[in-house]
Amino acid sequence: MYQVSLLQYNWLAMKMANAGFLKHIDRLKGVVYDLGCGTRPFEGEIRARADKYVGVDWEHSYHGLHADVLADLNETLPIDDASADAVIALSVLEHLREPEQMLRESFRILRPGGFIYIGVPFQWEVHEAPHDYYRFTRYGLEYLLRKTGFVSIDVEENSGFWTTWILKLNYQTGRLLRGPAPLRLLIQACLLPLWLLDQSVAPVLDRMFPAPSETQGYNAIAIKP
Repeated sequence: MYQVSLLQYNWLAMKMANAGFLKHIDRLKGVVYDLGCGTRPFEGEIRARADKYVGVDWEHSYHGLHADVLADLNETLPIDDASADAVIALSVLEHLREPEQMLRESFRILRPGGFIYIGVPFQWEVHEAPHDYYRFTRYGLEYLLRKTGFVSIDVEENSGFWTTWILKLNYQTGRLLRGPAPLRLLIQACLLPLWLLDQSVAPVLDRMFPAPSETQGYNAIAIKP
């Protein structure tokens, strides 16, 4: 899973991604394809429950080459029909020119009864430019998953207004870490109490004042019938 360090300005984002994945981890079995695997952060947890883990990514990944299969997720995948029990794609769909194509390919390679698990941003800055094309609402995700054949679609917000706003604030303050190493360490030492406090308080405020339409992103799970 993603490493969570309280010294990070964005540890809450890592914690949310881990929590969303762990919610469905007991469903993993058989062969699992990790599309857009990046550095393979969930490989260990998947291998502990499934028979096989296969990481898929393109050759120009911003995270280095860690894939078992090199493929452009905008195109047909070099994977057999009905060969997967689960597909995961975390923070991937927004980086694809043709997200519907990836969902269609995921449907094709899944066995009947298999599932796809997706994590996507909603209110988030442009990242990995220029390969950042879309932001998704829950309605857009539901539409695309239904259009590509999936059923039993469950879309869930991963946060509310306070978490979204505080993470944005922390990413901005993180940009203050510049200059010589001693200066960066001094600035970080000054900011650490803020980062620890605001990320600890944000989920509490979200529970007290729920605003799901202001979420940082969504997690979705759907089944191939």
